[in-house]
Amino acid sequence: MSESIIVFCAHPDDQIFGAGGTLAKYSKEGVNVITVIFSNGESSHPLFKKEITAEMRRKETERAEKIIGGKKTFFFALSEGKFLEEAGEKKIEKKIEKIIKRYKPSKIFTHTGADPHPDHKSVETLVLDVFDSMKFYCDVYSFDVWNFLNIKEVAAPKLIVDVSKTFKKKIKALKCFKSQKMALISLMGNVYVKAISHGLKHHCKFAEVFYKIR
Repeated sequence: MSESIIVFCAHPDDQIFGAGGTLAKYSKEGVNVITVIFSNGESSHPLFKKEITAEMRRKETERAEKIIGGKKTFFFALSEGKFLEEAGEKKIEKKIEKIIKRYKPSKIFTHTGADPHPDHKSVETLVLDVFDSMKFYCDVYSFDVWNFLNIKEVAAPKLIVDVSKTFKKKIKALKCFKSQKMALISLMGNVYVKAISHGLKHHCKFAEVFYKIR
């Protein structure tokens, strides 16, 4: 069985914002990239019916995953803002465990608990609770979406990934999320600044940095 990595995230597009260049690089190297998205992002357009928004965001995700070379995408379809409340009813922890056992990842990526978004914090909580309860060992890394500097985990061991050759794919994948214009406007500058800043520190054009939390 070929190597796999899993990225667990809250909303469609979080995996691209946080780790898109890295995911594209691993895929290019033959690693199976498995993406698990906890919601459909259905609340991002309050004037639309939730079913319409959810379908739109799923299609955007499919296009983005194709660009970065994602192997498989799972949606848990939890309600935004209610991840922890609905996790028990929808047996989310069992689903997380099942996916980890099925793909046996060499690495797991997920949100940092330092992220101000409550859904992002909830994903980290659920993923780490399951991981810590399993007899399974691999490196678990956190990524930022809304933070520019991660003060909480700055002392943790780092994984630095040179994404100079795949950064364009990350940007192209982000542009698939046409429904998320405000988020793209808010975060795109941060995406460039972080990638360039990390690149300068680590002697490459663009880099992504992750913190080892397990």
